[in-house]
Amino acid sequence: MFHIKLVPEKTNVPFVNWRKPAMAASAVLVVISLVMAFMPGLNFGIDFRGGILIEVQTEGPADLSDLRTKTGGLGLGEVSLQEFGAADTVLIRIEKQPGDATAQQKAVTKVRAALGESLDYRRTEFVGPKVSGELIEAGAIAIALAVVLMLIYIWFRFEWHFGVGAVVALIHDVALSVGMFAVTQMEFNLSTVAALLTIVGYSINDTVVVYDRVRENLRKYKTMDLADVLNLAINDTLSRTSMTSVTTLLALVALFIFGGAVIQGFVFAMIWGVIVGTYSSIFIAAPLLIVLGLGNRHRSDRGSGEGRDAAQTSS
Repeated sequence: MFHIKLVPEKTNVPFVNWRKPAMAASAVLVVISLVMAFMPGLNFGIDFRGGILIEVQTEGPADLSDLRTKTGGLGLGEVSLQEFGAADTVLIRIEKQPGDATAQQKAVTKVRAALGESLDYRRTEFVGPKVSGELIEAGAIAIALAVVLMLIYIWFRFEWHFGVGAVVALIHDVALSVGMFAVTQMEFNLSTVAALLTIVGYSINDTVVVYDRVRENLRKYKTMDLADVLNLAINDTLSRTSMTSVTTLLALVALFIFGGAVIQGFVFAMIWGVIVGTYSSIFIAAPLLIVLGLGNRHRSDRGSGEGRDAAQTSS
C-alpha cells in the first residue's frame, strides 16, 4: 500500500532554538495587527455597520454590471452587489441612510424603481446601529469566552504553564487573523467571527497534541534538558500536524476558489488561521514553556529523582 508522507517519520529539527527570532517577529506582527485594526480599521460588513440588505432574483443569469450601473447613481452612498448562491440571485447591500426608518424605506423604494418590478424581491432587511453594536459586543464576548475556557481546560488538563502558553498562542492567532483582515480590507462580518472561533478550536487542538507529547516526554526523559524535550515532542508530532494542516488547506482552497463570494471571507479567514495556528503551535506555544519557567520545575523534578536514585544506589 502506498502512503503519502509530507515529512519523514523521524526528524530532528531544532525548532526551539529559533524561539527568540520567532517570538520577536510574532510580537512585532501582533502589534502591527492591533494598530491596523484601528488605523485604517476593519472593513465592517452590514452586520456590524448597519444598513439595508436586499436579495433579488433575476429571470436569467444576473448582469451585475448593469445592476451596478442602475444602483450606483441613486445617491445612496456605498452600494455593493454580489452573486448569492446562484447566478440568478443577487445580494444588494446599501449603507445606512441618514434618518429614521422612513429614510431607509425611501432608499429601498429608490432601488426598486431603478431596477424595475420584473425582478423577484425575495427579502429586504434593515440592520440598525443598535443591533450592529450588540453584534460587535456579542462577537467579542464569544471570542474572549472561548479563550478563557481554553485556559481553564488546559490548566486542569496539564498545569498552569501549559494553560498560559496555549492562551498566548490563541491570542496571537486571533490578533494576526484580525490584522490580515485590516490589511486586505476584506469584509469583516458575522461569518468572519465564526471563522475566528473555528480558528481558536483548530489552533488549540494542534497545541494540545504537542503539549500532550511534551508531558509524556517529561515523564520519560527526566534527565533531558527541557529544550531537547520540547524539540523531541514537536518533531514527534510534526508528521501528524503537517498532514492535518495540508489536508485542511486543500479543502479550504477548493472552497475559496469555487465557493463564491458568499463564503469567501469565512474561508479566507480559515486558510490564514490554519497557517498561523500551525506556526504558533510549533514556534510559540511550545517554546513559551521555557519562558514561563517550566524548565525550573523540570530541573527540580529531575533533581529529586536523581536524589532518590542515588539514595537507592548507596543503600
